Amino acid sequence: MDITTVLFYIFSAVLLGSAFRVITAPSTVHAALFLILGFFNAACIWMLLKAEFLAITLVLVYIGAVMVLFLFVVMMLDINSDKVRQGFWKHLPLGGLVGAFAALEMAAVLMGGFRLNAAPEPSALALQLGNTKLLGIAIYTQYLYPLEIAAVLLLVAIIAAIALTLRGRKDSRSQNPGDQVKVKKGDRLRIVKMAPTVEVPAVEATAAAAAENSKGAA
Repeated sequence: MDITTVLFYIFSAVLLGSAFRVITAPSTVHAALFLILGFFNAACIWMLLKAEFLAITLVLVYIGAVMVLFLFVVMMLDINSDKVRQGFWKHLPLGGLVGAFAALEMAAVLMGGFRLNAAPEPSALALQLGNTKLLGIAIYTQYLYPLEIAAVLLLVAIIAAIALTLRGRKDSRSQNPGDQVKVKKGDRLRIVKMAPTVEVPAVEATAAAAAENSKGAA
């Protein structure tokens, strides 16, 4: 048994343990931290498989961005996990059955990969270009349509998330671009015609006459 095999079993054991703690941890923050540990061990396994691009993408995107966002949201919302755990034992048999069925499906798909005695040797083209460039060529040539379908699905999910969380508040002030485009100059400025002369009010005329009389008497 070489060092690569030993490291694979170590990383796999830690990955399985952290994945189990994600669903059994009493605190949501601890569950998110265990998920980060699981992602890190998955990245180490990909490094052992010489998939450097996938490993560094997992570290940068999921651990560096997505999980930080998860922790921020969990700590800001202060989720009460007691209500979430209500009815856990009631739904445990159904959940275990679904999990066992998913595990059997994954085992049926991945069983063929364990029958290889040794990993195939990389071709001369792979050694020359590298796995990152070969991955890009395969994605944008052979798997172009599945990539576009996945992009459309993600776009629909983003729009649905925005539509579900968008709430209008009565005390908020915002501008309507449609009303701004339809506005006319008559709605902004109104010219009022006025007479050229304005009559002096009676009160001011009486005060002016009294002032003149007082001056004449003096």
